[in-house]
Amino acid sequence: MLQQFTEAFDKLYNKIFSWIDAIVLALPNILLAAIFLTFSVYIARRLKKFVGKLLAKTTNNETVIGVLSNIIVAAFMLLVIFVVLNILNLDDALTALLGTAGVAGLAVGLALQDPLVNLFSGVLMSVRDYYQIGDLVETNGFFGKIRQITLRSTVINTPDGQEVIVPNKDVLQNPLTNFSHNGRRRIDISCGVAYGDDLDKVKQVALDAIKDHLNINESRPLQFYYTEFGDSSINFVIRFWKKLTEQSDYLQAKSDAIIAIKKAFDKEGITIPFPITTLDFGVVGGVNINDIYPAEKMMASANGKEASKVAIK
Repeated sequence: MLQQFTEAFDKLYNKIFSWIDAIVLALPNILLAAIFLTFSVYIARRLKKFVGKLLAKTTNNETVIGVLSNIIVAAFMLLVIFVVLNILNLDDALTALLGTAGVAGLAVGLALQDPLVNLFSGVLMSVRDYYQIGDLVETNGFFGKIRQITLRSTVINTPDGQEVIVPNKDVLQNPLTNFSHNGRRRIDISCGVAYGDDLDKVKQVALDAIKDHLNINESRPLQFYYTEFGDSSINFVIRFWKKLTEQSDYLQAKSDAIIAIKKAFDKEGITIPFPITTLDFGVVGGVNINDIYPAEKMMASANGKEASKVAIK
């Protein structure tokens, strides 16, 4: 029994002193790793401030700046850990860490696929000039002004006061129309005139009405086109540009244009017709209406109101 205890004690003694010898031999590497880690932490802090200032030149979104700065610093510190493990000759631990990180990264990527896509989409939207808070846009079937761009979604305020939250990946992957980016919009006014009106006169009166009553963008042409022979009118469209970004200004400009054209047409005796139904009883191959009804017939309403006299020819 005493012999077994002595052998166990000797093994423990040898094991402890082997550890001490290994630590003593590894002291230079431990010291080097400690110095390198301390210096790396200092560099990481300076790197975060530098990256933040650099990103501030491209976007004003503090959330995006903070997230990107943290991602860059985290990647730097991960590289530092790998170097420290290599200095300490812990190759087995380094290999295991790399394998674990790969498996964990794959699992997290699959589980958080949509949130990660929305995250990076939000970052891209914040640093690009085509998408800014306050812009009037149309995307994914929604029209309104961008109120907020977060790391997950884009918040749009519609003209009727509703708030729409659209995932960033949908905004980035689908077509988006930005009505505020150019600072100008084209306004189209469709109308029709009677077949008996002088078309050259109609065109000139409409163009003069727009030029005289609206402050249009002179750098863009004022356009007038006849489009079709309608059922009761000859239709045309007039197009002009204005410097505006608000939807209310667009609607007001369109309203002013309609009023100006209507007043000008009334002054010049130009008719804007409305649909009229004409009954033609002279059908070829049918029975003449005069053979069935008398030439004139009085029609009175049941309540004794004013009667109408209809002549049938």
